[in-house]
Amino acid sequence: MEKFKNFLKKKDIEFSVQRYLIDALSYMALALFSTLIIGSIINQIGIRLHIDFFTEVLWPAASSMTAPTIAVAVAYALKAPPLVMFASAIGGVIGGDPVSALIAGIIGAEFGKIVSKSTKLDIIVTPAVTVIAGGLAAYYIGPVTSGLMNGFGQVIMWSTEQHPIPMGILVSVLMGIALTLPISSAAIGLMLGLSGLAAGAATVGCASQMVGFAVMSYKENGVGGLFAQGVGTSMLQMGNIVKNPFIWIPPILTSAILGPIATTVFKMENVPYGSGMGTSGLVGQFGTLEAMGTGTSVWISIVLLHFLFPAIITQIIAIIMRKKNFIKDGDLKLME
Repeated sequence: MEKFKNFLKKKDIEFSVQRYLIDALSYMALALFSTLIIGSIINQIGIRLHIDFFTEVLWPAASSMTAPTIAVAVAYALKAPPLVMFASAIGGVIGGDPVSALIAGIIGAEFGKIVSKSTKLDIIVTPAVTVIAGGLAAYYIGPVTSGLMNGFGQVIMWSTEQHPIPMGILVSVLMGIALTLPISSAAIGLMLGLSGLAAGAATVGCASQMVGFAVMSYKENGVGGLFAQGVGTSMLQMGNIVKNPFIWIPPILTSAILGPIATTVFKMENVPYGSGMGTSGLVGQFGTLEAMGTGTSVWISIVLLHFLFPAIITQIIAIIMRKKNFIKDGDLKLME
């Protein structure tokens, strides 16, 4: 057993939540942003401005490259050597969807790392093992895993349609929390295939975290912190949350308040790629426009539920908690 542990350590294979859940999903999100998400935004711009190059060339290319890029990104997250990393793309192509590409990337990379630089025929053996292992995983395991995730997503969406108030609260709060945690809410939304009202609630929950933290910490972080969190990521507050968990209460309560309002009053919707993005790079807003159109009422709903209400409600709750001394000056200060 000791020899086996030493072998795994030598090959940098680590069976941990950090490596497979946090690191892999984080880099999967970067791959999604670099292909499917940015491609979708470019496609929407092309549609509105009638730019054929955007819609007929860039968008199809970005869409087709999503799965292989995910597999390569996951291999990179697992610290795979170059031969393994590049060969991982084939497993992603075989998988074809984000979940299968994730599975292919993990299994292909770990098997590839096992044999990497262990023979004189490394340039043949390593990519061959990576391709075969990743390809088998994508072909046999990927569809099952993807089906389960999509099925779970369908249950969430159906439940939200049937019970918009409790599910609006649940989806909004949980996806908002996921966005602030060091995991990828964007990847979760895409793997679940969230759309419709559930995706709309998820976006509002994420926006409540980002805009909420940005506004309530303005005193400590100024304009730079406002933009870093408001259109960047609320994950920047994770270290402060560990020190004082009470600072997380205002944006979480805001998510719980606005989630059911989004599902019942405004009937906000979104598409999978925008469901877990909130206001990050305004991707959640582009997704909302794609799902709901560009009518005046849609723009008003976006301004109110993605920006104005999260800012006001979170700040009110934060002021009350500051007066009660649950939140103190400096608790929300971002590290320089």
